[in-house]
Amino acid sequence: MENNPRQSQKFKKTPMILAIMFLVFSCFAFFFLYKEINKNKKIAQETQAKWQNEASRREEIRSLERLIKSINKEKDLVESHFAQSSNIVPFLDTIEKLAVSSKAKSEVVSVDILQDGSGLSVGLKTSGSFEAIYKFLTLLENSSYELEFVSVNIQKLSTQAGWEATFKIKLLSFIQ
Repeated sequence: MENNPRQSQKFKKTPMILAIMFLVFSCFAFFFLYKEINKNKKIAQETQAKWQNEASRREEIRSLERLIKSINKEKDLVESHFAQSSNIVPFLDTIEKLAVSSKAKSEVVSVDILQDGSGLSVGLKTSGSFEAIYKFLTLLENSSYELEFVSVNIQKLSTQAGWEATFKIKLLSFIQ
């Protein structure tokens, strides 16, 4: 068998052409995959940034909720020092509780809003032992409401062993 130089050249050209085509195809595939990877990387970075922003936003919302809860507690505490004209029942309930805790009997005789709207005038009639009335007076003075005593009249009952007091107080911590 004799080697034909033409056949030998043809035989050598075919693998070379295939190798070059495979190289070109590999380069195109490489660049295509490189672009896709960069595109996916960019999308992942944008998604990560959005996720971080959303996580920060949620943390701010949680922080605001905690702040609102703490402010509500403080608001309730501040409001407990004021009686509102729309609802003076909590103030009157407080007076009743103070009377019960001092072991005195007390009743609200009158409730009037002052003409200038600066306060609430309350008349009380209290009976019991001198110690109970004095304790009730002290509890009123130290209550969470700002009170001004307009008049205090304490008398010993002649027929009984007890005492009776009439108080006229002005509620200064009053919101109309």
